[in-house]
Amino acid sequence: MAMSILTHVLAGLFGMGSWVTICGLWVELPLIVPQVPEGWYLPSYISIIVQLANIGPLFVTIMHRFRPGVLNETAVIYFIVGFGILVSLFLAFFWSETVVVQGVERSVPLLLLIFFISIVDCTSSVTFLPFMMQLKAEYLMTYYVGEGLSGLVPALVAMVQGVGVVECVNASQILKSNETHLNGSERDTNYLVAHYQPANFSVEAYFFFLMAMMVVCLVAFILLNYHPAVARERPNNINGNGDPVLRWKNKKSEQKPMMHPGKAIQKPRSMFGTGTHTWMEVIYIYIILAWVTALTNTGLPSVQSYSCLPYGNQAYHWSATMANVANPIACFISMFYTQRSLVLMGVLTSIGSFIGVYIMGMAVLSPCPLLVNETSGAVIIVLAWFFFIFILSYVKVIVAVILRDEGHSALVWCGAVVQLGSMLGAVTMFPLVNVYDFFTSGDPCNTNCL
Repeated sequence: MAMSILTHVLAGLFGMGSWVTICGLWVELPLIVPQVPEGWYLPSYISIIVQLANIGPLFVTIMHRFRPGVLNETAVIYFIVGFGILVSLFLAFFWSETVVVQGVERSVPLLLLIFFISIVDCTSSVTFLPFMMQLKAEYLMTYYVGEGLSGLVPALVAMVQGVGVVECVNASQILKSNETHLNGSERDTNYLVAHYQPANFSVEAYFFFLMAMMVVCLVAFILLNYHPAVARERPNNINGNGDPVLRWKNKKSEQKPMMHPGKAIQKPRSMFGTGTHTWMEVIYIYIILAWVTALTNTGLPSVQSYSCLPYGNQAYHWSATMANVANPIACFISMFYTQRSLVLMGVLTSIGSFIGVYIMGMAVLSPCPLLVNETSGAVIIVLAWFFFIFILSYVKVIVAVILRDEGHSALVWCGAVVQLGSMLGAVTMFPLVNVYDFFTSGDPCNTNCL
């Protein structure tokens, strides 16, 4: 039993390293944004940069498709985790540096380091998840709990740090302290501006914490490979070297659907994985996965500030925190209530999408969304973000459980589709936010609706 608990802990810590740096970066934005020239355009820039980093998972997927068994999955994980530690260290030192590009000040070092760390996190989708094929199925749920904690733990640290504590002050007060910050028209205007309170510790210290999280992930991965107790938790049909590629090849040749000419006509089965599902079901599963990840990973996070800040900074802060709490809760529940129902998957996706429509509607109506000056409005938007992430996170776990049964190749494609969905969400939202200014005012001190 102790051995099993150890393996669960290691699987969770390993999963925590999958997206901890990017998730940690998102929750630190209230402290970073006031100090960089990009301002609140930075979140949409990050969404696009993360998608450009899909060159990593694209390379791994192509190698698995055309040269199966050639790419050493374990070596790739060692490389990307080690690289992630190094980039997190550089973030601590260079995040606030700027470069003048065509006469405009830009945070080039920060954006470049975000690109590098995004390669690490994106590539983890097509390497960490297939690696879990080496362990028994129950540890996949623990991995997903850890992946959910990769957002929650940084959020909790950010709360201790005091991220996003803001006070709305009259611009004239700032003018008195530093008149050069306001132009002539602003000197004659009375309006409120956001004044962020000093954090309990610096952004640099926070990035050192993210680096430590990556170190923990590396240690957990080493123990998953070499600890004797973990070796006893591997399925009997995994070879001693923990290489799932050979098992995948064997399954492909041994588990093709059988023909039964003497029986009644059956549903045509696909040649995908074990052949359990028809091609239409396989396509349906991956479309659901792409849609869900497009919504949760990039689509709605790009407009979270627009949907929440009109209700106040506390609403924005709590919506971001509760969204991070929802993910591991959904994964934890799946450990005890595992489902493989395609119908349930579709129903939950519809419910989560409907909640997403409400969130998007509030972002479009910003700076004057429904119930903007009411406490109930803030409560509803926080609950909407929680249940949106909670429901769709459970859908992603259902998909992972189904694809885990289909073998190593199915999980590789699972990671690839996750990144594809995220890319589609980012590519769709970036022009709406940055080019066409479809959304307005993410300012917590906006008084247009008073």
